Amino acid sequence: MQIPSGTLLKATAITKHFAGVLALNGISFELSRGEVHALIGENGAGKSTFTKIVTGVVEADSGELEIAGQIVRNNNPLLARSLGVSAIYQQPALFSHLSVAENIAVPLEIGRAKWKVDWKSRYADARELMDRLGAKINPRRLAGSLSMAEQQIVEIAKAIGSNAKILLMDEPTSLLTDREVDNLFRLVRQLRDDGVGIVYISHRLEELEAIADRITIFRDGERVACENVHELDRKQLIQLIVGRSIASIFPKREVAIGETAIQVRNLSNNESGLHNISLSVRRGEILGLAGLVGSGRTEFARTLFGLTPSDSPIFLDGQPTRVRAPERAIRLGIGYLPEDRKQHGVILEMGIAANISMANLRAVARWGLIDRQRESALGASYVRSLSIKTASVSAPTGTLSGGNQQKVALARWLAVKPRIMILDEPTQGVDVGSKSEIHELILQLAEKGVAIILISSELPEILGMCDRIAVFHDGTIAGTLSRSEATQSRIMALALGISIS
Repeated sequence: MQIPSGTLLKATAITKHFAGVLALNGISFELSRGEVHALIGENGAGKSTFTKIVTGVVEADSGELEIAGQIVRNNNPLLARSLGVSAIYQQPALFSHLSVAENIAVPLEIGRAKWKVDWKSRYADARELMDRLGAKINPRRLAGSLSMAEQQIVEIAKAIGSNAKILLMDEPTSLLTDREVDNLFRLVRQLRDDGVGIVYISHRLEELEAIADRITIFRDGERVACENVHELDRKQLIQLIVGRSIASIFPKREVAIGETAIQVRNLSNNESGLHNISLSVRRGEILGLAGLVGSGRTEFARTLFGLTPSDSPIFLDGQPTRVRAPERAIRLGIGYLPEDRKQHGVILEMGIAANISMANLRAVARWGLIDRQRESALGASYVRSLSIKTASVSAPTGTLSGGNQQKVALARWLAVKPRIMILDEPTQGVDVGSKSEIHELILQLAEKGVAIILISSELPEILGMCDRIAVFHDGTIAGTLSRSEATQSRIMALALGISIS
């Protein structure tokens, strides 16, 4: 296809290896002035590596990088920033103890020696940027006091303030509400109209039609397509991303449902804002928990796992028991995959095998000491069975892509062989290929008789995977729907506190 004029970024035949693994193989990419160019692909496809090369965090093994008409050799973050490159990541990287104005000033003042700070100008510049973005954020507020959406706005203000010509946005909407996403898109369009070139990385395919002009797709470190956004439909996109046809992202199969595995009766937890919750989950059943953010779904999961224990008993196989700590929950056969994998799901600095064995140390210990050979063997078995992409089971988990990190977190609980599995947003922030694989793992657990509680904010996932759906509203269950009864409109009505008949 014909490339628009006014090229800001041109990468040609970019190749990069990490520890013997080919991360990028002859990648070419172009970004034009005033364009939103979506970059998509599975986790591990090479998107993040490419971003790091453009921003100067890592250097390519071979190939040519041209930024704003200049051939760039020996790229580094300071050089990239001086050429007008700026990046906004999924997790904003602000200094929480500094004010909004100070955070905005950081990229402008790095490398500049000043004996006195002009605070008046600093606050005035920050206020002007906020006005330009239509944001009512006090420049004197500490960054740590801002909401996630406000932090994203400050990150954009930093980019504008440093005269960014090229802005790379990596999963910028993953932690935002629908209203906040709409506002972010307004800002993106404004930047595009001002001539900024934007590389927009996202797993949310529905966003691309709303914001992107072109789409480039990476797969296994190679570029497989570059098209105008309206030339590809959703089905074609998925097939290009994963390299195979996916009949359904939600491979639901009929599973034999057994006896009741876990039950709560009128459970309340004042600390978590839960009240009068009654439900049960049977062996082989997938019970979905739907509801708006803050409705009590995650708080309920934490209560079942003993993180915020309730005074009410939990019934396991019909017998009442108290779960006052996670150690007790694990001994009882309850596993819990938390929502925030980077903070609570895996320890990024630890090796893959160590993360997998963490909840089941008895299986890899001898005479009270960890047997590293056993640990490596256990880790290797799950790396193979879950197709975790890594060069070594001893590699730090933080070196993996998001989807592979999630597989490591799942492997930890598969190694425990739980009877009850609680999954809180298990596919959040992962690509469609990894999502399909995780759904298949969930079904395999159900087929083995595991009782599963699946929390998800994605209604298609809830509708596609669950046998029953309990909808939370204001700390309690507003209603429970069977698979045949459930629709998006009925779930949303209950989530909003509207009674349905």
